[in-house]
Amino acid sequence: MQRLLPPRLALILAALMVGFDRFLPGPELVPPGFQWLGGPLFLLGLVVTIVARAQFARARTNIYTFRQPDHLVTDGLFRFTRNPMYLGFSLALTGLAVFLGSTPAMLCAVAYLVISDRWYIAFEEDMMRARFGEAYLRYARRTRRWL
Repeated sequence: MQRLLPPRLALILAALMVGFDRFLPGPELVPPGFQWLGGPLFLLGLVVTIVARAQFARARTNIYTFRQPDHLVTDGLFRFTRNPMYLGFSLALTGLAVFLGSTPAMLCAVAYLVISDRWYIAFEEDMMRARFGEAYLRYARRTRRWL
């Protein structure tokens, strides 16, 4: 059975956010004059995701959540966060939620963050500990999970 990969979940939630905004907007969380701030946040999230993806490619390591990692990447964005791709997706979804301004949109962004933190990242960290042992534990002690 195929598992739901994080980018697919992000796309599904983004579509739900737009759908909720269009058909069931709910209360506004972000005042209309400030919704434009979501645009730069969305773009920042995309840039972080693309840069992190490029770092994986340069290291020639597996990028898929449910497959064994090939290499421990600790440079570039990975010096600041152990999970720059999840951070990027979360920033992009939060930016979209701010742009849309509605409560349901913000709840979708929060859902991605919680699912990433509690399921995807926890799963990956177990694999990293098993694969890289003390090297991963040292990295995890000096580098935060998010920021």
